[in-house]
Amino acid sequence: MILCSPKLATRARMAELNNLILTPVMAIKLFIPGPTVVSEDILKEMSLPMIAHRSKKASEIQKRISDNMQKILFTENRILLSTSSGSGLMEGAIRSCTAKRAAVFSIGAFGDKWYKMAKTNGIPADKFDSVMGEPTTAEMVDAALSTGKYDLLTVTHNETSSGIQNPVEEIAEVMKKYPDVVWCVDAVSSAAGSKIETDKLGIDVLITSTQKALALPPGLAICAMSKKAYDRTAEVENRGLYFDLRTIWDFIDKKNYQYTSTPCLSLMYALDKQLQHIVEVEGIENRFARHEELAAYTRAWADEHFAVYPNRKYLSKTLTVIDSRPKGSDEMISIPELNAFLAPRNLQLGNGYGGLKDKTFRIAHMGELQMEDMKEITAAVEDFLKSK
Repeated sequence: MILCSPKLATRARMAELNNLILTPVMAIKLFIPGPTVVSEDILKEMSLPMIAHRSKKASEIQKRISDNMQKILFTENRILLSTSSGSGLMEGAIRSCTAKRAAVFSIGAFGDKWYKMAKTNGIPADKFDSVMGEPTTAEMVDAALSTGKYDLLTVTHNETSSGIQNPVEEIAEVMKKYPDVVWCVDAVSSAAGSKIETDKLGIDVLITSTQKALALPPGLAICAMSKKAYDRTAEVENRGLYFDLRTIWDFIDKKNYQYTSTPCLSLMYALDKQLQHIVEVEGIENRFARHEELAAYTRAWADEHFAVYPNRKYLSKTLTVIDSRPKGSDEMISIPELNAFLAPRNLQLGNGYGGLKDKTFRIAHMGELQMEDMKEITAAVEDFLKSK
Protein backbone atom coordinates (compact mmCIF):
# COMPACT_ATOMS: atom_id res chain seq x y z
CA MET A 1 0.00 0.00 0.00
CA ILE A 2 1.36 3.45 -0.94
CA LEU A 3 0.83 6.25 1.55
CA CYS A 4 0.79 9.92 0.57
CA SER A 5 0.21 13.19 2.38
CA PRO A 6 -3.29 14.69 2.64
CA LYS A 7 -2.13 17.55 0.41
CA LEU A 8 -0.99 15.18 -2.35
CA ALA A 9 -4.19 13.15 -2.00
CA THR A 10 -6.23 16.33 -2.39
CA ARG A 11 -4.29 17.33 -5.50
CA ALA A 12 -4.73 13.87 -6.95
CA ARG A 13 -8.46 14.04 -6.32
CA MET A 14 -8.67 17.50 -7.93
CA ALA A 15 -6.82 16.20 -10.98
CA GLU A 16 -9.25 13.28 -11.18
CA LEU A 17 -12.23 15.64 -10.96
CA ASN A 18 -10.76 17.92 -13.62
CA ASN A 19 -10.39 14.97 -15.96
CA LEU A 20 -14.00 14.02 -15.34
CA ILE A 21 -15.16 17.56 -15.99
CA LEU A 22 -13.16 17.81 -19.21
CA THR A 23 -14.41 14.47 -20.52
CA PRO A 24 -17.14 15.26 -23.06
CA VAL A 25 -20.53 13.70 -22.40
CA MET A 26 -22.83 13.19 -25.36
CA ALA A 27 -26.15 14.85 -24.56
CA ILE A 28 -29.30 12.84 -25.10
CA LYS A 29 -31.82 14.69 -27.22
CA LEU A 30 -35.00 14.49 -25.18
CA PHE A 31 -38.45 14.27 -26.73
CA ILE A 32 -40.08 13.47 -23.40
CA PRO A 33 -42.66 15.70 -21.65
CA GLY A 34 -39.89 17.31 -19.57
CA PRO A 35 -37.24 17.99 -18.73
CA THR A 36 -36.40 19.33 -22.15
CA VAL A 37 -33.17 20.03 -23.99
CA VAL A 38 -31.30 23.03 -22.54
CA SER A 39 -29.01 25.06 -24.79
CA GLU A 40 -25.31 25.31 -23.94
CA ASP A 41 -25.35 29.07 -23.39
CA ILE A 42 -28.12 28.68 -20.80
CA LEU A 43 -26.21 25.91 -19.01
CA LYS A 44 -23.11 28.12 -18.92
CA GLU A 45 -25.17 30.89 -17.33
CA MET A 46 -25.77 28.60 -14.37
CA SER A 47 -22.03 28.45 -13.65
CA LEU A 48 -21.81 32.17 -12.86
CA PRO A 49 -20.51 33.02 -9.36
CA MET A 50 -22.94 33.32 -6.50
CA ILE A 51 -24.10 36.72 -5.29
CA ALA A 52 -25.85 37.73 -2.08
CA HIS A 53 -29.50 36.84 -2.54
CA ARG A 54 -30.50 39.99 -0.61
CA SER A 55 -28.36 42.24 -2.79
CA LYS A 56 -29.46 44.96 -5.19
CA LYS A 57 -28.15 42.87 -8.10
CA ALA A 58 -30.38 39.95 -7.08
CA SER A 59 -33.37 42.29 -6.99
CA GLU A 60 -32.52 43.57 -10.47
CA ILE A 61 -32.39 40.03 -11.86
CA GLN A 62 -35.68 39.10 -10.22
CA LYS A 63 -37.37 42.30 -11.41
CA ARG A 64 -36.24 41.63 -14.99
CA ILE A 65 -37.54 38.04 -14.76
CA SER A 66 -40.89 39.36 -13.55
CA ASP A 67 -41.18 41.94 -16.34
CA ASN A 68 -40.41 39.42 -19.09
CA MET A 69 -42.68 36.72 -17.65
CA GLN A 70 -45.51 39.25 -17.66
CA LYS A 71 -44.92 39.78 -21.37
CA ILE A 72 -44.87 36.05 -22.16
CA LEU A 73 -48.00 35.39 -20.08
CA PHE A 74 -49.83 38.52 -21.30
CA THR A 75 -50.49 39.78 -17.81
CA GLU A 76 -49.97 42.64 -15.42
CA ASN A 77 -50.50 40.31 -12.46
CA ARG A 78 -47.80 39.83 -9.85
CA ILE A 79 -45.15 37.23 -10.76
CA LEU A 80 -44.10 34.90 -7.92
CA LEU A 81 -41.19 32.45 -8.01
CA SER A 82 -40.56 29.37 -5.91
CA THR A 83 -37.53 27.09 -5.69
CA SER A 84 -39.60 23.97 -6.33
CA SER A 85 -41.30 22.09 -9.10
CA GLY A 86 -44.57 23.51 -10.43
CA SER A 87 -46.35 21.25 -7.97
CA GLY A 88 -45.17 23.48 -5.12
CA LEU A 89 -47.10 26.50 -6.35
CA MET A 90 -50.06 24.31 -7.35
CA GLU A 91 -50.30 23.17 -3.73
CA GLY A 92 -49.69 26.73 -2.55
CA ALA A 93 -52.50 28.06 -4.75
CA ILE A 94 -55.20 25.63 -3.68
CA ARG A 95 -54.20 25.94 -0.02
CA SER A 96 -53.79 29.73 0.00
CA CYS A 97 -56.89 30.65 -2.01
CA THR A 98 -59.64 28.21 -0.98
CA ALA A 99 -61.80 29.71 1.77
CA LYS A 100 -64.90 27.55 1.20
CA ARG A 101 -64.55 24.63 -1.25
CA ALA A 102 -62.53 23.85 -4.38
CA ALA A 103 -63.87 22.45 -7.65
CA VAL A 104 -61.01 20.48 -9.23
CA PHE A 105 -61.41 19.54 -12.87
CA SER A 106 -59.24 16.66 -14.07
CA ILE A 107 -58.43 15.40 -17.55
CA GLY A 108 -55.63 13.14 -16.38
CA ALA A 109 -52.83 12.56 -13.91
CA PHE A 110 -52.11 16.17 -13.07
CA GLY A 111 -55.68 17.19 -12.37
CA ASP A 112 -55.84 14.15 -10.09
CA LYS A 113 -52.69 15.41 -8.39
CA TRP A 114 -54.25 18.80 -7.68
CA TYR A 115 -57.20 17.05 -6.02
CA LYS A 116 -54.82 14.94 -3.92
CA MET A 117 -53.07 18.14 -2.81
CA ALA A 118 -56.39 19.53 -1.62
CA LYS A 119 -57.38 16.41 0.29
CA THR A 120 -53.99 15.90 1.97
CA ASN A 121 -54.06 19.53 3.13
CA GLY A 122 -57.54 19.18 4.61
CA ILE A 123 -59.10 21.48 1.99
CA PRO A 124 -62.73 20.69 1.09
CA ALA A 125 -62.79 19.76 -2.59
CA ASP A 126 -64.69 17.82 -5.23
CA LYS A 127 -63.17 16.33 -8.37
CA PHE A 128 -64.85 16.43 -11.77
CA ASP A 129 -63.36 13.94 -14.22
CA SER A 130 -63.48 13.91 -17.98
CA VAL A 131 -63.21 10.70 -19.96
CA MET A 132 -59.52 10.09 -20.73
CA GLY A 133 -58.65 11.89 -23.94
CA GLU A 134 -61.51 14.37 -23.58
CA PRO A 135 -61.38 17.97 -22.30
CA THR A 136 -62.96 19.87 -19.46
CA THR A 137 -65.85 21.69 -21.12
CA ALA A 138 -67.37 25.07 -20.33
CA GLU A 139 -70.68 23.29 -19.70
CA MET A 140 -69.09 21.09 -17.02
CA VAL A 141 -67.63 24.13 -15.27
CA ASP A 142 -70.92 26.02 -15.44
CA ALA A 143 -72.85 23.08 -13.98
CA ALA A 144 -70.47 22.84 -11.02
CA LEU A 145 -70.21 26.56 -10.24
CA SER A 146 -73.94 27.15 -10.60
CA THR A 147 -74.44 25.19 -7.36
CA GLY A 148 -72.79 28.03 -5.40
CA LYS A 149 -70.72 25.51 -3.42
CA TYR A 150 -67.31 26.57 -4.70
CA ASP A 151 -65.08 29.61 -4.32
CA LEU A 152 -62.07 28.19 -6.21
CA LEU A 153 -61.74 26.38 -9.54
CA THR A 154 -58.69 24.50 -10.85
CA VAL A 155 -58.20 23.59 -14.50
CA THR A 156 -55.29 21.89 -16.24
CA HIS A 157 -54.46 23.85 -19.36
CA ASN A 158 -52.28 21.17 -20.96
CA GLU A 159 -52.36 17.54 -19.79
CA THR A 160 -49.22 15.63 -20.78
CA SER A 161 -50.69 12.23 -19.88
CA SER A 162 -53.48 12.48 -22.47
CA GLY A 163 -52.19 15.08 -24.93
CA ILE A 164 -55.18 17.38 -24.39
CA GLN A 165 -55.13 21.17 -24.25
CA ASN A 166 -58.24 22.44 -22.51
CA PRO A 167 -60.44 25.12 -24.14
CA VAL A 168 -59.67 27.84 -21.58
CA GLU A 169 -61.09 30.50 -23.91
CA GLU A 170 -64.51 28.81 -23.71
CA ILE A 171 -64.21 28.28 -19.95
CA ALA A 172 -63.31 31.98 -19.57
CA GLU A 173 -66.70 32.98 -20.95
CA VAL A 174 -68.42 30.91 -18.24
CA MET A 175 -66.17 32.34 -15.53
CA LYS A 176 -67.54 35.82 -16.21
CA LYS A 177 -70.75 34.64 -14.53
CA TYR A 178 -68.86 33.82 -11.32
CA PRO A 179 -66.69 36.83 -10.42
CA ASP A 180 -66.19 35.67 -6.83
CA VAL A 181 -64.60 32.36 -7.83
CA VAL A 182 -60.77 32.32 -7.93
CA TRP A 183 -59.62 30.58 -11.11
CA CYS A 184 -56.35 28.62 -10.95
CA VAL A 185 -54.76 27.16 -14.10
CA ASP A 186 -51.94 24.61 -14.35
CA ALA A 187 -49.92 25.72 -17.39
CA VAL A 188 -46.76 23.85 -16.37
CA SER A 189 -46.38 22.09 -19.72
CA SER A 190 -47.74 24.81 -21.99
CA ALA A 191 -46.69 28.32 -20.91
CA ALA A 192 -44.14 29.82 -23.34
CA GLY A 193 -45.11 27.17 -25.90
CA SER A 194 -48.81 27.97 -26.25
CA LYS A 195 -50.28 31.46 -26.14
CA ILE A 196 -52.19 32.11 -22.91
CA GLU A 197 -53.65 35.60 -22.57
CA THR A 198 -53.89 35.50 -18.79
CA ASP A 199 -55.55 38.85 -18.12
CA LYS A 200 -57.90 38.69 -21.10
CA LEU A 201 -59.09 35.26 -19.92
CA GLY A 202 -59.45 36.39 -16.33
CA ILE A 203 -57.15 33.73 -14.86
CA ASP A 204 -56.31 34.52 -11.24
CA VAL A 205 -53.39 32.14 -10.66
CA LEU A 206 -51.47 30.78 -13.66
CA ILE A 207 -48.72 28.33 -12.76
CA THR A 208 -45.78 27.03 -14.78
CA SER A 209 -42.25 25.76 -14.21
CA THR A 210 -38.89 25.91 -15.89
CA GLN A 211 -38.29 22.43 -17.33
CA LYS A 212 -40.95 22.37 -20.04
CA ALA A 213 -41.54 24.92 -22.81
CA LEU A 214 -39.25 27.45 -21.12
CA ALA A 215 -36.40 24.99 -21.87
CA LEU A 216 -34.51 25.26 -18.59
CA PRO A 217 -33.42 22.72 -15.99
CA PRO A 218 -36.04 21.73 -13.40
CA GLY A 219 -36.21 23.55 -10.09
CA LEU A 220 -38.16 26.82 -10.37
CA ALA A 221 -41.92 27.27 -10.29
CA ILE A 222 -43.51 30.49 -11.54
CA CYS A 223 -46.98 31.90 -11.15
CA ALA A 224 -48.88 35.02 -12.16
CA MET A 225 -51.27 35.97 -9.35
CA SER A 226 -54.12 38.50 -9.50
CA LYS A 227 -55.03 41.01 -6.79
CA LYS A 228 -58.35 39.16 -6.49
CA ALA A 229 -56.52 35.96 -5.57
CA TYR A 230 -54.28 37.86 -3.17
CA ASP A 231 -57.31 39.38 -1.43
CA ARG A 232 -58.85 35.92 -1.08
CA THR A 233 -55.82 34.69 0.87
CA ALA A 234 -56.78 37.04 3.72
CA GLU A 235 -59.84 34.83 4.31
CA VAL A 236 -57.73 31.67 4.68
CA GLU A 237 -56.21 31.10 8.10
CA ASN A 238 -54.00 28.06 7.52
CA ARG A 239 -52.12 28.80 4.32
CA GLY A 240 -48.97 26.90 5.28
CA LEU A 241 -45.56 28.57 5.32
CA TYR A 242 -43.17 27.89 2.43
CA PHE A 243 -45.87 28.01 -0.26
CA ASP A 244 -48.03 30.72 1.30
CA LEU A 245 -48.69 32.93 -1.71
CA ARG A 246 -49.72 35.91 0.40
CA THR A 247 -46.45 35.92 2.32
CA ILE A 248 -44.43 35.65 -0.91
CA TRP A 249 -46.40 38.55 -2.44
CA ASP A 250 -45.94 40.72 0.66
CA PHE A 251 -42.23 39.99 0.86
CA ILE A 252 -41.72 41.05 -2.77
CA ASP A 253 -43.41 44.37 -1.95
CA LYS A 254 -41.50 44.87 1.28
CA LYS A 255 -38.04 43.80 0.10
CA ASN A 256 -37.98 45.00 -3.54
CA TYR A 257 -38.30 41.72 -5.45
CA GLN A 258 -36.71 39.59 -2.77
CA TYR A 259 -38.07 36.21 -1.68
CA THR A 260 -38.92 34.81 1.73
CA SER A 261 -36.45 31.92 1.49
CA THR A 262 -33.06 31.62 -0.22
CA PRO A 263 -33.80 31.24 -3.93
CA CYS A 264 -31.91 29.13 -6.47
CA LEU A 265 -29.75 31.88 -7.93
CA SER A 266 -28.19 29.63 -10.59
CA LEU A 267 -31.61 28.89 -12.07
CA MET A 268 -32.54 32.56 -11.85
CA TYR A 269 -29.46 33.45 -13.90
CA ALA A 270 -30.57 30.91 -16.50
CA LEU A 271 -34.21 32.00 -16.45
CA ASP A 272 -33.22 35.65 -16.81
CA LYS A 273 -31.11 34.93 -19.90
CA GLN A 274 -33.67 32.58 -21.46
CA LEU A 275 -36.53 35.06 -21.05
CA GLN A 276 -34.42 37.77 -22.69
CA HIS A 277 -33.80 35.37 -25.58
CA ILE A 278 -37.51 34.59 -25.95
CA VAL A 279 -38.62 38.23 -25.80
CA GLU A 280 -35.79 39.98 -27.63
CA VAL A 281 -34.27 37.40 -30.00
CA GLU A 282 -36.79 34.75 -31.06
CA GLY A 283 -39.87 36.86 -30.33
CA ILE A 284 -42.84 35.68 -28.29
CA GLU A 285 -45.25 35.24 -31.21
CA ASN A 286 -42.54 33.50 -33.27
CA ARG A 287 -42.03 31.04 -30.43
CA PHE A 288 -45.72 30.19 -30.33
CA ALA A 289 -45.75 29.80 -34.13
CA ARG A 290 -42.77 27.42 -34.01
CA HIS A 291 -44.52 25.22 -31.46
CA GLU A 292 -47.64 25.18 -33.67
CA GLU A 293 -45.56 24.18 -36.69
CA LEU A 294 -43.78 21.36 -34.84
CA ALA A 295 -47.09 20.10 -33.47
CA ALA A 296 -48.69 20.06 -36.93
CA TYR A 297 -45.75 18.16 -38.41
CA THR A 298 -45.75 15.57 -35.61
CA ARG A 299 -49.49 14.97 -35.84
CA ALA A 300 -49.34 14.56 -39.62
CA TRP A 301 -46.50 12.07 -39.26
CA ALA A 302 -48.37 10.18 -36.52
CA ASP A 303 -51.48 9.98 -38.70
CA GLU A 304 -49.41 8.41 -41.47
CA HIS A 305 -47.73 5.74 -39.36
CA PHE A 306 -49.88 5.30 -36.21
CA ALA A 307 -52.84 7.32 -34.92
CA VAL A 308 -53.05 10.39 -32.70
CA TYR A 309 -54.61 9.33 -29.42
CA PRO A 310 -57.01 11.96 -28.01
CA ASN A 311 -59.89 14.14 -29.22
CA ARG A 312 -58.43 15.96 -32.24
CA LYS A 313 -60.34 19.14 -31.50
CA TYR A 314 -58.32 19.74 -28.33
CA LEU A 315 -54.76 18.67 -29.11
CA SER A 316 -51.77 19.88 -27.14
CA LYS A 317 -49.35 22.25 -28.84
CA THR A 318 -46.35 21.03 -26.86
CA LEU A 319 -46.54 17.24 -27.20
CA THR A 320 -48.36 14.54 -29.12
CA VAL A 321 -49.70 11.30 -27.62
CA ILE A 322 -49.65 8.49 -30.19
CA ASP A 323 -51.33 5.07 -30.25
CA SER A 324 -48.59 2.43 -30.11
CA ARG A 325 -50.18 0.23 -32.76
CA PRO A 326 -48.71 0.89 -36.21
CA LYS A 327 -51.10 1.40 -39.11
CA GLY A 328 -52.48 -1.92 -40.32
CA SER A 329 -51.44 -3.80 -37.17
CA ASP A 330 -53.36 -4.93 -34.10
CA GLU A 331 -50.18 -5.39 -32.08
CA MET A 332 -48.61 -2.64 -30.03
CA ILE A 333 -44.92 -1.93 -30.39
CA SER A 334 -42.79 -2.17 -27.25
CA ILE A 335 -41.95 1.36 -26.09
CA PRO A 336 -38.98 0.21 -23.95
CA GLU A 337 -37.68 -1.67 -27.01
CA LEU A 338 -38.20 1.44 -29.15
CA ASN A 339 -36.23 3.60 -26.72
CA ALA A 340 -33.47 0.97 -26.60
CA PHE A 341 -33.29 1.23 -30.40
CA LEU A 342 -33.10 5.04 -30.17
CA ALA A 343 -30.47 5.09 -27.41
CA PRO A 344 -27.38 4.64 -29.66
CA ARG A 345 -28.60 7.67 -31.62
CA ASN A 346 -28.83 9.63 -28.34
CA LEU A 347 -32.59 10.07 -28.74
CA GLN A 348 -35.36 9.39 -26.24
CA LEU A 349 -39.15 9.71 -26.37
CA GLY A 350 -41.74 9.19 -23.67
CA ASN A 351 -43.80 6.14 -22.82
CA GLY A 352 -47.50 6.57 -22.15
CA TYR A 353 -48.47 7.70 -18.66
CA GLY A 354 -50.57 5.92 -16.06
CA GLY A 355 -53.29 3.82 -17.69
CA LEU A 356 -51.90 4.71 -21.12
CA LYS A 357 -48.45 3.28 -20.42
CA ASP A 358 -47.28 1.04 -23.31
CA LYS A 359 -50.61 1.65 -25.06
CA THR A 360 -49.32 5.00 -26.26
CA PHE A 361 -46.04 6.85 -26.58
CA ARG A 362 -45.38 10.58 -26.39
CA ILE A 363 -43.26 12.85 -28.55
CA ALA A 364 -42.70 16.28 -27.06
CA HIS A 365 -42.17 19.27 -29.36
CA MET A 366 -41.53 21.98 -26.83
CA GLY A 367 -38.79 24.30 -25.71
CA GLU A 368 -35.86 24.80 -28.08
CA LEU A 369 -36.63 21.88 -30.42
CA GLN A 370 -36.60 22.76 -34.11
CA MET A 371 -38.09 21.15 -37.23
CA GLU A 372 -34.87 19.25 -37.99
CA ASP A 373 -35.10 17.68 -34.53
CA MET A 374 -38.64 16.47 -35.19
CA LYS A 375 -37.60 15.01 -38.53
CA GLU A 376 -34.72 13.25 -36.81
CA ILE A 377 -36.86 11.54 -34.17
CA THR A 378 -39.65 10.58 -36.57
CA ALA A 379 -37.16 9.14 -39.10
CA ALA A 380 -35.58 7.11 -36.30
CA VAL A 381 -38.98 5.69 -35.28
CA GLU A 382 -39.58 4.75 -38.93
CA ASP A 383 -36.23 2.94 -38.95
CA PHE A 384 -37.38 1.02 -35.88
CA LEU A 385 -40.57 -0.03 -37.67
CA LYS A 386 -38.56 -1.20 -40.67
CA SER A 387 -36.33 -3.29 -38.40
CA LYS A 388 -39.25 -5.32 -37.10
